[in-house]
Amino acid sequence: MPTAIVTGANSGIGYAFAEVLIREDYDVTAVDINVGDGLKAPRCKTAQLDVTSLDSISAFVSWFGDGPLDLLLNIAGVMAPPADDALGTVTLPILTKTFNVNTFGPLLLTQALLPNLLKSDSPKLAVMSSRVGSIADNSSGGSYAYRASKSAVNSVFKNLAVELKDKGVTVVILHPGFVITPLLPKGGETNPEAVLPEEAAGKLFKVLESKGLEETGRFWHREGYELEW
Repeated sequence: MPTAIVTGANSGIGYAFAEVLIREDYDVTAVDINVGDGLKAPRCKTAQLDVTSLDSISAFVSWFGDGPLDLLLNIAGVMAPPADDALGTVTLPILTKTFNVNTFGPLLLTQALLPNLLKSDSPKLAVMSSRVGSIADNSSGGSYAYRASKSAVNSVFKNLAVELKDKGVTVVILHPGFVITPLLPKGGETNPEAVLPEEAAGKLFKVLESKGLEETGRFWHREGYELEW
């Protein structure tokens, strides 16, 4: 049975992805900074994890043990309200928190769990990015902290793909599209492309499963097509 760790699993896409992996017969460990009803619901192992805390990461890795890890799925993320993340309103605390969760956290957790990934026969490493992180695709501006944090995490995971390819680790960078979660800006649920987390997770799982080393380090939409950087 393949093993997986899913961050941000207390709600939204993280919770839905944990459920998909359970149905696909993965041995899932679902983690989140918030140990709420959502994290308690999946039929799998669960743990509290703050990806911005080195102490929390270290404690989690010790708890998880030294066994092989087939899939590390970094989904935990934050986004300030757009009105607070605009040119005239964004602050250093908003920038710092957003980068700590969305960019630095996935890198530091990957670093800590890399020995486990390298024990797998076919390890995969994935991160939930966003199309707003595409510099080429930016035609609307705004969302300074969120947009920049996703551009940065794309760069980090492209870097990981280059360095880990000869070790057999496939790196997949994912864009979920518009998903009806608490992170979706007000009114976004009326977008014709908006879907529930269950649909987004199901489609993203198919994308993730279809990728191998020959396509490592590329940026994919939930519908299966590649996105620009």
